[in-house]
Amino acid sequence: MDSDRVVVGRVVAPWGAKGEVKVEVMTDFPDRFCPEEEVYIDGSPVTIERCRWHKGLAIVKLATIDSIGAAEEVRGQYMEVPRERLRSLPEDEYYQFQIVGLEVWTTEEEFVGRVSRIIPTGSNDVYLVSREGREVLVPAIEDIVKSVDLEKGRIVIEVIRGLLPE
Repeated sequence: MDSDRVVVGRVVAPWGAKGEVKVEVMTDFPDRFCPEEEVYIDGSPVTIERCRWHKGLAIVKLATIDSIGAAEEVRGQYMEVPRERLRSLPEDEYYQFQIVGLEVWTTEEEFVGRVSRIIPTGSNDVYLVSREGREVLVPAIEDIVKSVDLEKGRIVIEVIRGLLPE
């Protein structure tokens, strides 16, 4: 993956015999998969010819893939778009790639660790914060997450009872 691009999907498997692929959508903007849009797979640009939806997955026909064998070759590959094509988000909303890797500190200036992963739960995301082999789950809710400062690379959290190990 290129740091100038952001993942928006992952090819799960071929679909049918004419080169379509089943894509796990990894973006809040699924319209990125509309015809004529360009995505990158393994560093190469490819145009989407058509897209339809099946059980929450995108069934995508890519311009350069016309057989089940060619579709099989991209299985497991990520679909990316250039960072400059990212859409602006409302204030206090962030893309996951902006959060992963940030340091997490308490309001008392205690270092907790770094966000290593984001776990979607349905109602809210949970940040998996890691430090020296220790992991802490931090709910990404307003009562806990007090600030996110992308420039400083830091998240400040309010510790509630039971959140951090004693």
